[in-house]
Amino acid sequence: MKKPSYLGLLNAIAIGEGEAAEYLRGWAEVTQDDEVCRALHTVIAREAEHSAAFTKRLDELGYAVLPKPNPDHAKRVRLAKSSKSDLEKLVAFGFDRDPSSPDIFDRMFNNHDIDVATGALLGRYIAEERDTLRLLHGVVRKLRRRAAAAA
Repeated sequence: MKKPSYLGLLNAIAIGEGEAAEYLRGWAEVTQDDEVCRALHTVIAREAEHSAAFTKRLDELGYAVLPKPNPDHAKRVRLAKSSKSDLEKLVAFGFDRDPSSPDIFDRMFNNHDIDVATGALLGRYIAEERDTLRLLHGVVRKLRRRAAAAA
C-alpha cells in the first residue's frame, strides 16, 4: 500500500492536541473562575481524545506518531499556569477570534486522497474544534462584560 499523503497532518494533530490538553490542564488548575474551569475541562477532554484518536488512526494505518519538538510548548505551559487573568490568557491563545471567520480547517479536505475512516475522524475533529472556539469565545464575551460592569 502506498504511504498516505496525509500522514503529516495526522501526526501534527496528534501532537498538537496532546500539547493543548497539557497546557489547558495547567490553566484549569490555577483558574479561580468556576465557569472558565468548566469550559476548560470540556476542551481538555476533547483535546486529549483528539490526540488519542489521531494516534490510533496512525497506528491503524501502520504508522506511529513521530515526535516533533515544539519550541512554543513550554512558553504556552508557562502562560497557562501564570498569574495572568483568564481573559488575558484567552486572548493570548486566540480564543477572542470570531468563530465564524475562516480558519485552518477550511483547507483540510482539499486532499482528495483521504480515506473514509480518516475523513470521518477529521470531520468530527473539525466540528469539535470549531465548537471549542465558539465555547471559549463565549467565555471571552462574558469575562469582558463582567470586567466592563466592574469598571
